[in-house]
Amino acid sequence: MTGTSTRTSRPAAAGASEPAARPRPAWTRRLGDAALELRAFIALAVIVVVFASLSDTYLTSSNLITMTRHVAINAILALGMLLVILTGGIDLSVGSIVGLSGVVAGVLLQGWQINSLDVVLYPQVWAVIVISLAVGMVVGAINGLLVSRFKLAPFITTLGMLYVARGIALLISNGSTFPRLSGSPELGNTGFGFLGGGRIVGIPTSIWIMVLLAALATVLIRRMPFGRWLYSVGGNERAAELSGVPIRRVKMWVYMLSGFCAAMVGLIIASELTSAAPQTGETFELNAIAAVVIGGASLAGGRGTVRGALVGAFVIGFLSDGLVMVGVSTFWQIVIKGAVIIFAVLLDQGQQRLKRSSAATAAAARTGPPPPSPAPHPEKVPD
Repeated sequence: MTGTSTRTSRPAAAGASEPAARPRPAWTRRLGDAALELRAFIALAVIVVVFASLSDTYLTSSNLITMTRHVAINAILALGMLLVILTGGIDLSVGSIVGLSGVVAGVLLQGWQINSLDVVLYPQVWAVIVISLAVGMVVGAINGLLVSRFKLAPFITTLGMLYVARGIALLISNGSTFPRLSGSPELGNTGFGFLGGGRIVGIPTSIWIMVLLAALATVLIRRMPFGRWLYSVGGNERAAELSGVPIRRVKMWVYMLSGFCAAMVGLIIASELTSAAPQTGETFELNAIAAVVIGGASLAGGRGTVRGALVGAFVIGFLSDGLVMVGVSTFWQIVIKGAVIIFAVLLDQGQQRLKRSSAATAAAARTGPPPPSPAPHPEKVPD
């Protein structure tokens, strides 16, 4: 006589012997996020503490004003660069625009000779400033036109314009420097030195210009539709276009504003030195990009703040001046600044990975655990 009995088959649980990974506490994730978000402030604080301990004059009021005046040059460039980077672009021509605008100012202040009319024009200082700023915006408009209308890569476009603008500056000046730009009272073109060497309430004019442009950039980004368009274009250009954002106009304006900031820097330097050289501004674009990246902006676009760009400029400036004050070799200064830029990019990538991990963890917590597997079917086996 035969009978049947039932046996329940139980699938082996995969990895049952391995302990489940314990998620990190929420407070550690928040602490890590805060540290990465404030990395520029932390770096600036560390730089100040280190160099203050190495030099007694580092934190004196006169030295702080001098260092901040140096920072203003890079900060103004970084503000224009930030607008471009927010859209996912890059502007490598700003250094050459610095040299070109200074040369244009030098030509106008020393007299613009028109051979066909046999006259020499000596514009007033305000006209010199306006014309020089307009030249910077024209170069920026050409960059914007090539990027937005002809769809050229921003890196290649602005790299080419770097050489074009520098070459034009050399052609205008014939490779020479324009000295003595203080003007002449008889010609009515004095006062140019106030832009880079003057003081208002004991603070250099260049610092006030930096503060003014930073305030305007903050209002533009935070309070106006143009600011939302910047983040939209940099975050997802196709989605921004479908939403009605004027992509071409936005890109045109960011490159023009970047050219404006670069031309302003050229005027400040020419005014401070009372001379204009076509070589002025070489490698300035690298410092501006470094300041924006250290401040937390993403080179892919869609992320960055005015505050971060300013703090990044202070990090670069205070680090450079501190290295000079403690007697570090110029060659080592270049190495250290390059290492700081690489480290900043690494931290930025780490922050992005941490955010993606936190988002995945939060999504998993919202969806809950997976549904239980169905009960195993009994199977009959002969005795």
